[in-house]
Amino acid sequence: MKDTSPQVVPGLRDTELDDATLDRLLKKTWETPKGLYGWLATVDHKVIGRRYIVTAFIFFLLAGLAAVAMRLQLAVPENQLVGPDLYNQLFTMHGTTMMFLFAVPIMEAFGVYLVPLMIGTRNIAFPRLNAFSYWVYLSGGIMLWVAFALNTGADAGWFSYVPLAGPEFGVGKRSDFWAQMVTFTEVAGLAVAVEIIATIFKQRAPGMSLDRIPIFVWSMLVTSFVILFAMPAVMIASTMLILDRLVGTHFFNPAEGGDALLWQHLFWFFGHPEVYIIFIPATGFVSAIIPTFVRRPMFGHLAIVLSLISIGFLSFGLWVHHMFATGLPQLGESFFTASSMAIAIPSGLQIFCWIATIWGGRPIFKTPMLFVLGFIVTFVLGGLTGVMVASVPLDLQVHDTYFVVAHFHYVLVGGAVFPLLGAVHYWYPKVTGRMMSERLGLWSFALIFIGFNATFFPMHILGLQGMPRRVYTYMPEAGWAGTNLFVSLSSSILVAGLILFAWNAVKSLKSGAAAGDNPWDAPTLEWATSSPPQSYNFSRIPVVSHREPLWAQRQFLDVVSGLRVDARELVSGTVADAAPQLREPSVDNSIWPFLSALAVGATFIGSIFTPWAVVWGGIPIAIGLIGWFWPKGNPEDEE
Repeated sequence: MKDTSPQVVPGLRDTELDDATLDRLLKKTWETPKGLYGWLATVDHKVIGRRYIVTAFIFFLLAGLAAVAMRLQLAVPENQLVGPDLYNQLFTMHGTTMMFLFAVPIMEAFGVYLVPLMIGTRNIAFPRLNAFSYWVYLSGGIMLWVAFALNTGADAGWFSYVPLAGPEFGVGKRSDFWAQMVTFTEVAGLAVAVEIIATIFKQRAPGMSLDRIPIFVWSMLVTSFVILFAMPAVMIASTMLILDRLVGTHFFNPAEGGDALLWQHLFWFFGHPEVYIIFIPATGFVSAIIPTFVRRPMFGHLAIVLSLISIGFLSFGLWVHHMFATGLPQLGESFFTASSMAIAIPSGLQIFCWIATIWGGRPIFKTPMLFVLGFIVTFVLGGLTGVMVASVPLDLQVHDTYFVVAHFHYVLVGGAVFPLLGAVHYWYPKVTGRMMSERLGLWSFALIFIGFNATFFPMHILGLQGMPRRVYTYMPEAGWAGTNLFVSLSSSILVAGLILFAWNAVKSLKSGAAAGDNPWDAPTLEWATSSPPQSYNFSRIPVVSHREPLWAQRQFLDVVSGLRVDARELVSGTVADAAPQLREPSVDNSIWPFLSALAVGATFIGSIFTPWAVVWGGIPIAIGLIGWFWPKGNPEDEE
């Protein structure tokens, strides 16, 4: 049969084609190849974003299983279900996985998937770096959990304080695997931050000036800058730790002129901004969901954007409030107390803007909106206890007790996981083309909300009664048995809710109702594409003239034309006004990011056992990078 499909002519532009032909040719140019090679070589931001999301939730499951084991151990006094060594590994793996392998990566994953769609471009900036970042992240997570399976799991806490994690007390390779896991995940996190910043600044749809950027995109921009300035601190700290352990340096050894407290300063200079690296995208979820379900634009758009920027700046002035019990000068402690209370102001401003938006609209209480309301309640409670522990006298009393555990989970689970689950419900039809069950969604929300509060609120009481955290058992005479049993039983409600949520997501992949392109009647550009989106996102790049473009132009969007269809091209514009400047080539699929990530991973893991791995590992890394950047002679390279 004769091939009647249009022939691709070099330099063919979209202005010369009808919609059907344009879609067919763009699919040929942008699609991921079939088979194993395509699976490994793809640079499609949507494919990589989905992988990040699924992988992060798998690590969430593993961390949750560790938490369940700890709660079973603590359900009754003098329990022997889990011994002290395994318990140390469990709580370290739980915290490390939640913070480094789930919370930060899942927020960046949503940015990888959604930001290009929300700003009207066809792919993320530096697509091969994006693919590389995922493989590096996956390698670090697998390394950590394989080590745990081999009874070499990290056991010095997710913060890995020295000297406990140092060469004097951290025998074996447990802390080495932890330190290298940090290097893996921070390399991946920094790479994604650079991509998101470049994408937002240079690839926005024409007309999307700074005051028309969606709030979620603003939240990812602020988060990415915080990552750039915060994560190098923990990378330096983990490198210094592994050098102390493997090479014999003395960065944290006071006997040789080092300083054990230096570790805490470096770690928490990253560790507290990390809380906001997790929290700021969550507020972006909330600011995206609320307008859709109250049918009105966000009240105080500019105030929320300025609040996000303020939180990003202030987050770097809080790290010492994790160190009030270390004997620092009182004047310094007073400064960090003031900073810890000051950051509540922009956070509170956002909450009032959300309440005002809901108050002035017509709320529709679908599952995403319910998770947002649950977030507001739990985060306010977590914020109140945060102001309490910012007070030095109170912090000295409750430091290292279950009061801090309760506060920590109210802020991170209430402040991040509730919006995240709402975001999954909200964008699930965009990613899959199907709707999640509303009935199962309501039940899962109810179980998660009740189970969470019944599990973690009593921990405040345990902390005030003096129960220390990070203990694997306790005596009956302590008086904590009843509350611990209640907490452990309540955690089963939370687990049931999360299982129901997961079942809803998996079941809806095949049996969910067809979603259509914009099932929520949302106002932002990602809903202007098909659900799920095509490999090229937009057949014609939209022109934005309003902050809520799909509400302002319900019938059709203006578009810009002139891009090639036989080569991958994007529109690049000015930073402030997104005025088009040039047609920018976007790279094709490549296996080299995967091979480079393998070389980097092998080098990092090998360095745990011999410093020579860094030397010899440089050879395959160099080969991978040469293959990655070697000029291919594609037509777009010459323009």
